[in-house]
Amino acid sequence: MSLSFTKRLRDPIMRGEITCTVRIWKSLRVKLGGRYPLGRGHVEVTRIQHVDLDDISEAIARRSGFQDLDDLLSVARHGSGESVFLIDFVYRAPPALSDSGG
Repeated sequence: MSLSFTKRLRDPIMRGEITCTVRIWKSLRVKLGGRYPLGRGHVEVTRIQHVDLDDISEAIARRSGFQDLDDLLSVARHGSGESVFLIDFVYRAPPALSDSGG
């Protein structure tokens, strides 16, 4: 199981600007509470919704890091999957190294 992101979305995700993703898969590939590596930290799945494609709005597309619905679908529709999942997540950065000099 994995949750990968196109390169242009990675930095905004790590800044907390993108908090969800839409995936069109044959079957669910992530789990609630799952942690998937990104940069030096990871994204943690906080909610998974099985939705219809009609449920995906322009607002969801923008929250996912895309300009509009067409932009999102051009990336999401790259495989043979038919099940649409709206996945919410948070980015968890690694703990800062303390510089206590101890």
